[in-house]
Amino acid sequence: MKLLHTSDWHLGRTLYGRSRYGEFSAFLDWLSALIEKEQVDLLLVAGDVFDTTVPGSRAQELYYGFLDRVARSTVCRHVVITSGNHDSPSFLDAPKALLRTLDVHVVGSMSNDPMNEVLVLRDKKGRAEAVVCAVPHLRDRDIRSVSPGESMEDKNLKLLEGIAGHYRDVCRAGEERRLQEGGFLPMIVMGHLFTAGGQTIDNDGVREIYAGSLAHVSRSVFPAGIDYLALGHLHVPQTVGGEDHLRYSGSPIPMGFGEAGQQKKVLIVEFADSERRITEIPIPCFQPLERISGTLQAITSRIFELKATGSAAWLEIEYTGDDLSGDLRSLLEDAVKGSMLEIRRIKNNRIAALALQQFSDDESLDELGELDVFTRCLDAAKVPDAQRPELLQAYQEILVSLHEDEKNVERKPGV
Repeated sequence: MKLLHTSDWHLGRTLYGRSRYGEFSAFLDWLSALIEKEQVDLLLVAGDVFDTTVPGSRAQELYYGFLDRVARSTVCRHVVITSGNHDSPSFLDAPKALLRTLDVHVVGSMSNDPMNEVLVLRDKKGRAEAVVCAVPHLRDRDIRSVSPGESMEDKNLKLLEGIAGHYRDVCRAGEERRLQEGGFLPMIVMGHLFTAGGQTIDNDGVREIYAGSLAHVSRSVFPAGIDYLALGHLHVPQTVGGEDHLRYSGSPIPMGFGEAGQQKKVLIVEFADSERRITEIPIPCFQPLERISGTLQAITSRIFELKATGSAAWLEIEYTGDDLSGDLRSLLEDAVKGSMLEIRRIKNNRIAALALQQFSDDESLDELGELDVFTRCLDAAKVPDAQRPELLQAYQEILVSLHEDEKNVERKPGV
C-alpha cells in the first residue's frame, strides 16, 4: 500500500483580490501526474478542500475534474477526503453516494456512530489492504454542550475533552475493524485540527484565530496503534511532537506572502513487509511571491534586480522609510512598469505607526488584522487591562464560530 497525503488546497482562494485558479490548476495537474509516476494506491485529502463554504463554479470544476482524472487512473484505487474548518460539511457530503461509485470516499460531517468514520479499503480482488479512520473537522457545536455560568477555561476544557473522546472512539472502532480483518492491516487516521506546539506563519489564517491555547490539542489525543496520522489545518509541513509518522502535509501553494519562502510538500507513505517509509516530495512553485521590505531605494533596487531576471513574481512591499510621500504607490508602479512583476500590496509602516496612535485618513483595513481591529475597539472603549484577557478569548471563540458557520450554504440561488 502506497498512500499520498495532502491537505489545505483552499480552492477558490484569492490573494488581495487576485484570482489564483492558474496556480490551483497547475498544482492539480502536477498532483495527478505524480500519482501516476509514483504508482500511488491511496490519496488522502485532510480537509480545507475549498476556501469558503460556498465555493464558486470554477473551484468546483477544478475539484470534480481532478477527481474524475484520478478515478480514471490505472493506479490510484482509493481517494479519501475529509472536511476542514473552511469547508461546508453538507456541501462535501452531498455527492458522496455518487463519488463512492468511483472509490472516492467523502466524510464531511461528524457521525454519532464512530464506525461511520471508519473505512476498510480493499483491492480489486476484495482483500482488505488498509483501515482508514477518516475524522472530519470537529466543530465546537458538534462536540461541546454549553452550561450556564461556565468560564472560558471550562469551555476550552470541554472542547478538548470532546475532541479527545471522539478520536478515541473512532480509533477504537478502527481497531475493531482491523481485528475483524486479521489484525495486520495498517491503520491510518485523518484529522483537521491545531496540535499544541504546531508551527504557523504570519497571515496564514490560522495564527490569529488560534492564538493562546484555544483548541490546541495535545499529542495524547491520538491513541497508540496508529500507523500513520495524516493531518490538515496548519500550512507548514511538520511532524507532531517530533514523531515521524504523525504529520501535517501543509498547504500545496503559499496561502499568503508569509509562506512565500516556504518549500511546499506532499508526503508519500509506503507500507511494505511490516515497515513504513515516508518520503517528502517537494511541490514546484507555480506562482512566485516575494515580500520586499526597506527604504524606497532598497525596494526599487530589488525590483530592478527582479526585472533583470525576467521574474513574474507577485510583490508585497513593506516601506520602512521615514518620508510620508503621497506618491509612493505611483513611484513603485513606475518601477515595475514594462515587466511581468505585479504589486499586490503596499504597506507603509510609517503610516501604520501613526495609525496606532490616532485614526488617520490614510489608514486602511489592509493594515490591520482581526485582532488588531478588536484591540483598537478595546482602546477606544478604554477597557482596563485586567478585563482584556477574558474578552480576547471570548472574541477568539467568536472568530472560530464565524469561520465554521455554514449559514451561507442555505442561501437561495441568486441571493
